[in-house]
Amino acid sequence: MSDLTNTVTQYLAIWNEADADKRAATRAELLTADAPYIHTLAAVEGHEGVGAVIAGARDQFQGLSFELHGAIDTHHNLARFQWGLVTEPGAEPIAIGFDVLVTGDDGRITGVYGFLDKVPGA
Repeated sequence: MSDLTNTVTQYLAIWNEADADKRAATRAELLTADAPYIHTLAAVEGHEGVGAVIAGARDQFQGLSFELHGAIDTHHNLARFQWGLVTEPGAEPIAIGFDVLVTGDDGRITGVYGFLDKVPGA
């Protein structure tokens, strides 16, 4: 598993982690302090901003989880991937997004940029 593939896996795990303290600790390890998260529904910066978006998604989508949807494509310090919001592992996603992670020389995420490809009711 490449370092970028591992980074994507850890990043998705943050979104599924129920314990807020564990999410915060992993975020601090995985993302730089000023990393932007710019997505269709949010534009924030830093650990607190990203943490607030994740907490909001966890509240809104209780009982659902985020999982990798397809392969991770990587080169240099970039990783792009689709994720699905599912009711149970392997289920048809009710929402699908496309994200790009950018990492720095130390392997930490310096930015996340994303789009929504499928939303409920669309």
